[in-house]
Amino acid sequence: MASIALPQFKAPQVDLRGVFRSPAVGLGAAAALFVGCVFALVNLLGPVGGGATEVRVPLGGGHAPAGWREALKPVHGQPHTYRDVVRLSERPLAPGAGAPAAHSASAPAYSGPGLAAAPIAGFYAPGPGGPLPIIAQDGRTPAQAYARPFTANGRPKVALVVGGLGLNARATRQAIETLRPEVTLSFVVYAEGLQGWIDMARAHGHEVLLETPMEPVDYPDNDPGPYTLMAAGQPPETVKKLEWILSRATGYFGLTNYLGSRFLGVDTAYNAFASSVKARGLAFIDDGSAARRGGGMSRATAERVIDDKLSGPAIDQQLAALEAGALQRGQALGSGFAYPVTLEKVASWANEVEQRGYQLAPASALTAKR
Repeated sequence: MASIALPQFKAPQVDLRGVFRSPAVGLGAAAALFVGCVFALVNLLGPVGGGATEVRVPLGGGHAPAGWREALKPVHGQPHTYRDVVRLSERPLAPGAGAPAAHSASAPAYSGPGLAAAPIAGFYAPGPGGPLPIIAQDGRTPAQAYARPFTANGRPKVALVVGGLGLNARATRQAIETLRPEVTLSFVVYAEGLQGWIDMARAHGHEVLLETPMEPVDYPDNDPGPYTLMAAGQPPETVKKLEWILSRATGYFGLTNYLGSRFLGVDTAYNAFASSVKARGLAFIDDGSAARRGGGMSRATAERVIDDKLSGPAIDQQLAALEAGALQRGQALGSGFAYPVTLEKVASWANEVEQRGYQLAPASALTAKR
């Protein structure tokens, strides 16, 4: 695919919601808005991946609205392999800016307590597309084996999941290297070099979740990708897609939803998902979309999204509300997205929250069977 050398400039913010659905908008205007969105994404997030400067173009809304889900295109003859649609420049990135190799010794040195390298013997078995998590013979689960160890000290517990990781190398490294290891990180299942990112995160002490794409109410306008769990899908289809997702990497203690407002509201769909997750000994943490759902798994629900309003003061306010919730109920879980301002605010907050009488906890410490 030919590359296009384009100058860098700061593009104006453009709200594209509904624009491309209108028959009154011509192809020329749509293309101009598309390019403007791409430029804005490059300036906001920086280069993606390794080698050439690439961008993964946004497909729609949800909590992670601008630029983190891929525009995907099948590679010739390989129906399950995808590549970027847009390449902006052939300028190389800084050394080490791409995804690390799996189990790579070249990952930055870390002096803190890392987690055990994955996979851990006894907690996986071969699957049709790669290793799949299993419950060990002694009854221990992958949710237990891959969670960050935690000992409560009696203080109110606050936990945070930061998601959308793996597609943008700069933001992913920033999250792994600058956030406290108690902060749980969740990774996009379509990310290239996924196992390398998970290995690096665990080496820095972070426990990890995989983001499971689920059907939203506005599907297909908002399409989470080719392995989306569909509300109308038959249980065998749901299980088959889920096994592909689970086989993408090892070392995660559980799953979290990506979108899913329709899928999570349908009993047959959710029950097929929950039964499979429970049978493999994994946890499920949702962003609030499945607060009333159980299924016999280790479960937790984020009570607030800290960066729905993308500004520093708004994020500070949500983090303060998270602390208030922990003080009232003994624990509180929040979620956020790997925007630059979110990473900056979370890093500062996590370094200070224990001075105010709280205990920073991994998300796994707030799960319970239900």
